Amino acid sequence: MARQFWKPANILYPSPVVIVSCADADGKANIMTAAWTGTISSDPVMASVSIRPERFSNHIIRETGEFVLNLTTRKLAFATDFCGVKSGKDIDKFAHLGLHKVEVPGISAPGIEESPVNIACKVIRVENFGVHDLFLGEVTGVSVDEQYMDEKGKFDLAKADLIAYSHGEYFALGEKVGKFGFSVRKKK
Repeated sequence: MARQFWKPANILYPSPVVIVSCADADGKANIMTAAWTGTISSDPVMASVSIRPERFSNHIIRETGEFVLNLTTRKLAFATDFCGVKSGKDIDKFAHLGLHKVEVPGISAPGIEESPVNIACKVIRVENFGVHDLFLGEVTGVSVDEQYMDEKGKFDLAKADLIAYSHGEYFALGEKVGKFGFSVRKKK
């Protein structure tokens, strides 16, 4: 099998793509797209997002110490892309895109009502790594739209129609191919 070897690159794809929402001290909200986000710890529950210092949301999150990670769907694909290429310095993206703010308990920053899941975070640390600042956030609460819950009260990924980001492109998540522990589960 032939292989190519490339220079160092961030190519850990696909990755979740989220719309990060925040609000300044006066309550002016902004949203931006981030694909460099992830889980840090399950106890305490922590998440992270990497944002370039020149991004409008960076200084808001530094100032307020809060942000919301809003999961994105096929229906939100246009808004997801738009929020990644337009600056909140120039446009109210909530208004322009017809998105609605929703209260997320525990913080002042709004979530996005059209998102199936809003993950509220309080910043506990910020570290600069080259051209990005890494915001480590303790998750203070999660808001889930009930329409995406199945009959057993579990979040139904298929109903949500989430999207992922891969090297400049957005992809809908596909079918389930296994379940945690299926590789070692005894067959009946």
